Amino acid sequence: MRSTFTSLLLQATTDVLEAVPEITEVKVNVLQLLMEGGWYIMLPLALMSLIGMFVFFERYLAIRRADQVSPDFMNRLKDYISQGNLSSARNLCSDSNTPLGRMLDKGISRIGKPLKDISVAIENVGKLEIYRLEKNLSTLATVAGAAPMVGFLGTVIGMVNVFLDMEAAGTVQVSDISSGTKQAMVTTIVGLIVGILAFMAYNHLVSRVSKVVHRMEANSLEFIDILEEPARR
Repeated sequence: MRSTFTSLLLQATTDVLEAVPEITEVKVNVLQLLMEGGWYIMLPLALMSLIGMFVFFERYLAIRRADQVSPDFMNRLKDYISQGNLSSARNLCSDSNTPLGRMLDKGISRIGKPLKDISVAIENVGKLEIYRLEKNLSTLATVAGAAPMVGFLGTVIGMVNVFLDMEAAGTVQVSDISSGTKQAMVTTIVGLIVGILAFMAYNHLVSRVSKVVHRMEANSLEFIDILEEPARR
């Protein structure tokens, strides 16, 4: 009885396994898959990704250099100004080679004039330095916004190709619509990836620029306070 049940169970298992279709391993060539998107869509996306990477790394290094101010910079500057050693103070600013240094160097060169004139001179230089820090950030923002739109354009073109292939084939099979469907999906994925990465890179750089600008504003106010100290005594 038990042996009969066991044999029936084995036979049923064998029948089920034979009924299950064989799973074929599919190896995906990433480069070939990307080319399914069509060169007229993938080429602009590739150019956008290269431009985005170049702008990000170039701006990242520039902003990082702008933020490298010595911790004792303001203390040394205060000592030089209080001692009346303006040449050493200007040398300290020029040696720093930072936006803050260039701002305060302009302020030191105006010492002897009304504080309002000094403040305006520092503010004007600060605006130029902020403009330099934000250089090409708009390009990165454009890539972040345009890449998904280009990918969506590829999606629409792919779906149009699907309908054209269906109309030409008459009796539709999967192979008849696979080319257009792959184009639609690949361009959407690549466009979103490029756009998301560019958007994250843009926000990261904007936050770093804001940090540098806040430090410049705080130190410029401290510089004005240093100049006002003799008048308070």
